[in-house]
Amino acid sequence: MSAVEIRNVSKIFNRGRANEVHAIDDVDLAIESGEFVTLIGPSGCGKSTLLRLVASLLSPSEGAITVAGKSAEQARLDQDYGMAFQRAGLFEWRTVAKNIELPLELMGWNRADRRRRSAEMLELVKLPEFGDHHPAELSGGMQQRIAIARSLAFNPSLLLMDEPFGALDEMTREHMQTELLRIWEETATTVVFVTHSIPEAVILSNRVVVMSPRPGKISEIIPIDLGERSDDTREDPEFFKGVTRVREALRAVEGL
Repeated sequence: MSAVEIRNVSKIFNRGRANEVHAIDDVDLAIESGEFVTLIGPSGCGKSTLLRLVASLLSPSEGAITVAGKSAEQARLDQDYGMAFQRAGLFEWRTVAKNIELPLELMGWNRADRRRRSAEMLELVKLPEFGDHHPAELSGGMQQRIAIARSLAFNPSLLLMDEPFGALDEMTREHMQTELLRIWEETATTVVFVTHSIPEAVILSNRVVVMSPRPGKISEIIPIDLGERSDDTREDPEFFKGVTRVREALRAVEGL
């Protein structure tokens, strides 16, 4: 059973109206448990729309999506996935630990278990000493690590990430990519990641899904095999080959 199954999915906004937008068309994709799959394509091609369809934040106009063998809607109700966005979305009036505990609180965990879990997650993202701080006292990269900790706190099998590092400077972004790879390897969580960055897609992924301009379709799926990754991987000839292949696929869909 695949972690995510997307079958013949299309999404049309404002169907039948003058402002109708055909966002994605006839997308077919299976994502296996433990995979790291990145969606990349031109602006407006429907990457984020597809992610939100998987999350059941939107409903498909046609086709079907299953998560862990359930409908996307049931998976959302069962809290089978976590989400991380470009903005960390932390509540300024709550401490870092309390931000991590928020989904657990909503799920009815008792106070002792929430505290234990938040401490574990702070260790996971290597910020154990910041539990009593408030978000404004943290850098942008640190805030994103807390957002990832919060999204993983209830141990979801799937993590959906929509350009979570897009607002960070280049060096912080590379550091966060390395940290995310470490967390992914330690938790064995399935990750679906949206980005505009070709090097980011290659360094992170098992497979890169290249989408065409709107209406977004899957143009090509590029396997990436870099073995165990580290900061040195960015200097590996295989990394540059992957970057070139993804860039050429994007040039092809954009007619360049």
